[in-house]
Amino acid sequence: MYNNEENNNYQNSYSYSEYQKPQKKGSSGTGKKIILSIIMGAFFGLSASLCFYLGNQLTGSQMTAAGIQSGAALQNQTTERTEEQSGAEKMVVSESGIENTQTVTAIVTDVTQVVDEVMPSVVSITNTALVTGQFWGREYQTEQPSSGSGIIVGENENELLIVTNYHVIEDSLDLKVQFIDESVATAKVKGSASSMDLAVLAVNISDLEASTLESISIATLGDSNSLKVGEPAIAIGNALGYGQSVTTGVISALDRQIEMAEDGTTSGTLIQTDAAINPGNSGGALLNMKGEVIGINSNKIGGSAIEGMGYAIPISNAKPIIEDLMSRETKDKVEQEKKGYLGISGLDVTSDVSAMYGMPEGVFVTQVYEGGAKSAGMLKGDIIVGFEGSKIRTMEDLQGYLEYYEMGETVEVTVQRGNAGGYEEITLQIMLGAQSTIQQNP
Repeated sequence: MYNNEENNNYQNSYSYSEYQKPQKKGSSGTGKKIILSIIMGAFFGLSASLCFYLGNQLTGSQMTAAGIQSGAALQNQTTERTEEQSGAEKMVVSESGIENTQTVTAIVTDVTQVVDEVMPSVVSITNTALVTGQFWGREYQTEQPSSGSGIIVGENENELLIVTNYHVIEDSLDLKVQFIDESVATAKVKGSASSMDLAVLAVNISDLEASTLESISIATLGDSNSLKVGEPAIAIGNALGYGQSVTTGVISALDRQIEMAEDGTTSGTLIQTDAAINPGNSGGALLNMKGEVIGINSNKIGGSAIEGMGYAIPISNAKPIIEDLMSRETKDKVEQEKKGYLGISGLDVTSDVSAMYGMPEGVFVTQVYEGGAKSAGMLKGDIIVGFEGSKIRTMEDLQGYLEYYEMGETVEVTVQRGNAGGYEEITLQIMLGAQSTIQQNP
């Protein structure tokens, strides 16, 4: 039996011991900390994920915006380049901040608009000429057709006027012109200048249908003196006689003096181009990008021995001659038995001879026969420089004009006659004689 005091001490001891009993691991305090740590970890993980997601979205948006800006800048730059003229200079700032000058060049490849505007003014020409040949020592003549081109340059009350090369219509018996609507009309030579390889044809307007007159146009003549090497050029003509075709290139050179393929003489100054100019293109148009005629193509110059080098008569040089030829009276060639003659022999005074000896360019009269010119007062040594108001440079020029005058007609011939003070201009009125009546004696 225990006494009360001992019992009370025991109870107190027990109660204290039980109160002071150590806690085991995994008890409720530690668990709370673990749960709290898990919650905090989940919170921070979610926050990090959210921040990463938002960062990606923001970066993507910025990249997209930058891409749009870059695309817009590229489009604007392309538009600016398209709108800029060839060779225009533009200031560009590089990444380093240094300003550089760049040249933006527009390369023109589409000439459809120019061709559409100018093609109605270009025509095809067919020349039927009388060609003389020999067979087994015997001479014969035959008709031979050839093709060329022409440019409609004007009109008057009765005629449509077309410029072409002289060699296109040389020795013609019959000339036909085909227009853009494929209608065909007969043409006559209004005037020619063989030394410049130019001729003007006339087509009676009354011979043309109303639909043809509506489909054609008159070409605009430009300024070949303002041309620059390297600028674009367009050639239109009746290449090989197949009908109108177009070739393109650039102005390769200016003021070329080229030896003629047939006779070895040199031409006047010419435009050189790499636009293809083939047989049949002669007399056609060389154009600038405005659709203006800057030259009259000639396949005769240079011949077929070269490639990539075509030539054209500069329109600024040709204009005065074309205007003179357009003002002439349209005449028909006379028959051979009716043809009139001056009654002289002569030699050409070329530009080289003129410069060397101080003589006027023209035809130096080496012999004057009875009748014709002698009766009018022409002398040996005179230099013929004009015929019926047209300038004469060669014997071929003079003979070409005489083909349209009959014997018995009176013509006006201008000569330069030498004297102690130099040369004096004299105008003679000469009645043309028949070949059979001209005496072969001086």
